[in-house]
Amino acid sequence: MNHSYRPKPIDTGDITLSEDLLQLSELLAENTHAVWAAGRLRDGWRYGPCWDQQSKTTPCLVPYAQLPEREKDYDRNTALQTIKLLLRLGYRILPPASSWEKGQVEPDHMQRRKES
Repeated sequence: MNHSYRPKPIDTGDITLSEDLLQLSELLAENTHAVWAAGRLRDGWRYGPCWDQQSKTTPCLVPYAQLPEREKDYDRNTALQTIKLLLRLGYRILPPASSWEKGQVEPDHMQRRKES
């Protein structure tokens, strides 16, 4: 097996997120944990004081709010980097429909891009 893999993530270091997007990233982090936890439970894992692959126990099968900060930071980083990458790739992230201008059929980001 070749172990020469060198990850090269797209640089997003210069992207600053607005307060709205930072709040969104926390929601995404919480959902990331919920998706992970649901998968673990589906695979037969359960809560336990120590991580043990053989007995399928982990102390992280708790609600997001109860996770240690180091675990939350893992999910937060995933969420933050995903949002930053979307912005780097040219996507726009708009607020929910409740804040769209009255009469607008669909938000701009949902409209098909026209080829130049």
